[in-house]
Amino acid sequence: MKRPALSKGMSLVLTTVQKEADALALARSLVDEGFAACVSVIPGLLSVYAWRGKMEEERELQLLIKTRSAAVLDLRQRLEELHPYELPEFIVLDPHCSDEYLDWVEDQVPEQGTFDKA
Repeated sequence: MKRPALSKGMSLVLTTVQKEADALALARSLVDEGFAACVSVIPGLLSVYAWRGKMEEERELQLLIKTRSAAVLDLRQRLEELHPYELPEFIVLDPHCSDEYLDWVEDQVPEQGTFDKA
C-alpha cells in the first residue's frame, strides 16, 4: 500500500558545529549507534546570532541528520550527550520523500526505545 505524499515516517534533524572533527565524530556515532540512517555534513556556513548579550559570527558546519520520526526523542537525548555546544541546535523537519528512501531510513534506524545507549 502506498504511503501518503507527506510521510510522517522520516524526520530531518538540523544541528551545527564549529569543527569538522566534531561533525564527523557526531555523524559517525549517530549512524553507527543506529540513531540516524545518514548524516550529511555541509561546510561553509557563517552563522550570526546573539549569545549572552553579545553578537557572534562563527564559521560552522551544518549537519543534516536523516532518521525515523519515531526515533527523534532518542536522537535528541543522544545528540545532547555527544554535542560539544552548551545549547545545540535541534530543529526537526518532516520532509517529503520517496517510499523507497523512507523504507531505507526505516531499515537503518530501529524502532523507538530499542537503542543500545553508548
